[in-house]
Amino acid sequence: MEIIIGTKAWSTWSLRAWLPLKRTGAPFAETLIGLRRPQSEAEIARHSPSGKVPALRDGEVVIWDSLAIAEYLADKFPDAGLWPKDATARALGRAAAAEMHAGFASLRGECPMDLSLRTQIELSEATANDVRRIVRLWIELRDRHGADGPFLLGGWSLADAFYAPVATRFRSYGVKLSDYGDTGAAGAYAEALLEWPDFLEWEAAALTEAQP
Repeated sequence: MEIIIGTKAWSTWSLRAWLPLKRTGAPFAETLIGLRRPQSEAEIARHSPSGKVPALRDGEVVIWDSLAIAEYLADKFPDAGLWPKDATARALGRAAAAEMHAGFASLRGECPMDLSLRTQIELSEATANDVRRIVRLWIELRDRHGADGPFLLGGWSLADAFYAPVATRFRSYGVKLSDYGDTGAAGAYAEALLEWPDFLEWEAAALTEAQP
């Protein structure tokens, strides 16, 4: 398999597809395309039907959307445990991942991922509302599954791949979750995402990549 990704410090969708692929333990090739360059669009178009990253090539098959890639991997590698066996937990995780995939546009636009950035900003009301919703969602799922592990559904799942870039945004822009309704569970979950070994591998590569 081959995964085509964009600049690791910036590409949230690439991270969301790469984490599940890494989790499967399967060997794969990685093609990195630098973003925000004159040639980026043409380079991506050589690999991805949508003209966007990520894309996953598995033989003659190309999947070009992060959520579709994640679900494809869950089907292809059932023993990797990318979704929990419990049907209710799986459904809730899918709902959470889909909400991230389709929503939170204000947070995405106002606080783009930049793994090398550390600053503090005053959020717009629209973005603050996004953060409040994320905090509520995280608390609800952690209350339900907290006894099973530190992640949204207890053990690590595809839902966590979709919220890992969100945790980096909160860190990069100095967002204190306690200001948005957190009493500790959401902050602890964000820390668990940022301490996950596969994420740390991605981050280390991203920061090396950023060096002149």
